[in-house]
Amino acid sequence: MFREQYNGLNKQVSPDESLLKDTILKAQKIEKKYGKKMYSFRKPAIAFVSVCLCLSLAMPALAATVEPIYELMYMVSPTVAQFFTPIRKSDEDNGIKMEIVSTYIHDNVAEIYVSMHDLTEERIDETTDLYDSYSINRPFESSAHCERVGYDENTKTATFLITIDEWGNKDITGDKITFTVREFLSHKQTYDDIEIPISLTTVDVAEKTQRASNITGGGGTNYKLFHQKNPVALIPSLPMKEFPIDGIDLTGIGYIDSELHIQIAITDNLDNDNHGFFYLQDKDGNKIDNSYSFNFVNQYDQPGRITFCNYVFDVPQSEISNYTLYGNFVTSGMKTKGDWKITFPLENQSQ
Repeated sequence: MFREQYNGLNKQVSPDESLLKDTILKAQKIEKKYGKKMYSFRKPAIAFVSVCLCLSLAMPALAATVEPIYELMYMVSPTVAQFFTPIRKSDEDNGIKMEIVSTYIHDNVAEIYVSMHDLTEERIDETTDLYDSYSINRPFESSAHCERVGYDENTKTATFLITIDEWGNKDITGDKITFTVREFLSHKQTYDDIEIPISLTTVDVAEKTQRASNITGGGGTNYKLFHQKNPVALIPSLPMKEFPIDGIDLTGIGYIDSELHIQIAITDNLDNDNHGFFYLQDKDGNKIDNSYSFNFVNQYDQPGRITFCNYVFDVPQSEISNYTLYGNFVTSGMKTKGDWKITFPLENQSQ
């Protein structure tokens, strides 16, 4: 019923005060339907939101074209923001077109296929990765994620699957979502089982160490057991010239407290997503993974940030000569920025 009235309101250039109040009242009823509370704001913010709603009634495309207005509306009420956002099933920016391919709604799950096609160059390939640059705005509580599921070499088109699981077992058919992409990585290089040209028989105890700070993460089977607030780490040295991976530097290897430590450095990894890990292998092909790893940075959120990744192996120094060092790595060759945004209803459809 509200959607039908909205279509009529679109034709009006300037809604009067009573129309605005009536619209806000209906929006509040929608909030109650979805079991969400309206946020409480001070009067200036409420006045500004009212202006945003009034403008979006007069010009429905405004919320989609003026990002601050849309973001403010979404912060106040995702239901209202999505309701007023015009449907736009394709978008083109920087010579790249993003488009809805098909949607499938079943039970409380929505599956949406989205394609990205480079119209002018060859920036999209089979390695295209949206990593953390996308957002999925929807008017209901849910979990959502996106992954690449296909690539067409003939048309240079990558296809992604958005999966949304609604938490309240509500009927989401007809609701709109907005999918936004700000940038993507492509032309990635994958290096599997690369032998590292280091003679482990020459590895000795580290002469100098440091307490690492600015910890950003870690992993491994024994991470919780060995990880400390400021773990002991190698002091980075000049990069190894013979290291075979461009975009990743080997900055240290040595023993600390009877454990083998290996350290690599990656510059601006939040922009290039370069990463990797090491393993040891004996003459019979048996592999040993690191016991734990931890990462720390030289600075936060500034250009030129270096992430130091430290891998620790529980292998005695007296036995290390029985192993060879290998690694698996991924590096990105291209980063493309843009502003792609599509809004569409959740309903079964296909091209």
